[in-house]
Amino acid sequence: MGRLAKVAESWASSEHTRRAMQGNRSRDTAPELAVRRRVHAMGLRYRVNARPLPQLRRTADLVFPRRKVAVFIDGCFWHGCPEHHRRPTANSEYWTAKVARNKARDSATDEALTAAGWTVLRFWAHQPPEQVADAVRATVTGAPRGPDPTINTAPVD
Repeated sequence: MGRLAKVAESWASSEHTRRAMQGNRSRDTAPELAVRRRVHAMGLRYRVNARPLPQLRRTADLVFPRRKVAVFIDGCFWHGCPEHHRRPTANSEYWTAKVARNKARDSATDEALTAAGWTVLRFWAHQPPEQVADAVRATVTGAPRGPDPTINTAPVD
């Protein structure tokens, strides 16, 4: 059996699924780009897809080395979003275990960075980029956050 057949058997239920999944980006996703544009427009400068700690084989989506802030924008499928993640019907055992490993890795990454004095910010890809950028700015600069658009501030009769 060739290498391609082994790969397809291990995680992809079909050749079409395999090609589609390989087309998923690991960086520069639309949610990341939207947040980066807004954070950059706020005057903040950062590193993209960088290792916060050289010895830790993990990359953050945005890294502010001087402030020791690492920002991760997690995809709903890959990181098991409680709101949007749906267990696949094809090859579900593999994908359930894969998402569990991703969650465990995320947790270990957070612990290692926190232990090294870093502030870790994690957001879901579905969160509004304006809110994410505002939270990043507040953390990096220490400035207060703007109003939370999810809170209804209309007066009560």
